[in-house]
Amino acid sequence: MIALLRDLAPQVVAVLTHRFGDFESAEDAVQEALLAAATRWPVDGTPENPRGWLIQTAQRKLLDQLRGDQARRRREVLTAMREPTGPAVERDDTLDVLFLCCHPALSDTSAVALTLRAVGGLSTGEIARAFLVPEKTMGQRISRAKQQIRAAGSSFGGEPRLGAALRVLYLIFNEGYTAVHRVELAAEAIRLTRMVHERLPEDGEVAGLLALMLLTDARRPARTAAGGDLVPLAEQDRTLWDADRIKEGTAIVDAAFRRGRVGEYQLQAAVAALHDRATSVEQTDWPQIAALYGVLEKVTQSPVVTLNRAIAVAMIDGPAAGLALVDTLDLPGHRVAATRGHLLELAGDPAGAVAQYRLAAAATAGEPEKRYLTIRAATLTLTLGEGRG
Repeated sequence: MIALLRDLAPQVVAVLTHRFGDFESAEDAVQEALLAAATRWPVDGTPENPRGWLIQTAQRKLLDQLRGDQARRRREVLTAMREPTGPAVERDDTLDVLFLCCHPALSDTSAVALTLRAVGGLSTGEIARAFLVPEKTMGQRISRAKQQIRAAGSSFGGEPRLGAALRVLYLIFNEGYTAVHRVELAAEAIRLTRMVHERLPEDGEVAGLLALMLLTDARRPARTAAGGDLVPLAEQDRTLWDADRIKEGTAIVDAAFRRGRVGEYQLQAAVAALHDRATSVEQTDWPQIAALYGVLEKVTQSPVVTLNRAIAVAMIDGPAAGLALVDTLDLPGHRVAATRGHLLELAGDPAGAVAQYRLAAAATAGEPEKRYLTIRAATLTLTLGEGRG
């Protein structure tokens, strides 16, 4: 039942937003209808037309809200008298709601929270727990986001915001993947991206993003040790990787490449596929990975991509070549220092690596990354001490 309600929620929000022109009120009413369904359906049984039941229940609750607003009384009467037509009720407008949640008036943080609530069907409490903030704080964030959309005009018109929606889904997945204990966010991002892919099967970037998520998430079982410490890619037990996800993700990205125009998510997915196909670090096709990162650099102009290319270059031409690339970058955060530390370690400079790992550990807010970098520095320091002894 929970899965059914999560699938139907954004569709019902879309119907009411189309009908009443008020996303904020529609989303609130649908949340109340979902609560009613979760309470009544286990007792009364799931109705023959659950979508219609939710639409009727949410519309009643929305009209109750509007009756308390004298300024909207005229619109209430007009919309209540208007008979819903078949196509308006039967059409699945989930993508409309996703695009609306990714409104340009919203920050990335607000768009992520609102998407998880209105499209993902997560409760405010669930979202708050996933992002480690109080439920009241998350509730206020979601409420402000809906008010911003209303102020900007909660219309479904205008240019489709597919690019913004994919970016938000990508952010949700990364939050769930990089934060070891937030698996549910990564799973939700994959579910929503799969839904978009089903609606837009010919869009190469949608396919690329889904493939990237599947190929990356396939490594999750080997990504952490028993105690929760991060295990770098080079040291992971590849027999633990999810072969089914790798097979599916590889098939999706291969099909997307055959369709022609290639975008950044397809390129990232192609890199992930090369990693996942390799039986070891040594057997990885590093020249192909470096070439793909070179193309991705031109597409995105991202220093993070250059940093990743530096690692591939180091695996081909040696650590010094990779370090030369890293030294051209000025990127905030811990990534440059962590990469420099890794390459210095490969180059046989443990003292330099220790200094960089410590810098990186001090600069990262992520607890798993901080612990890994600190342990790496401590291990190398111990090795240095033994060498001097």
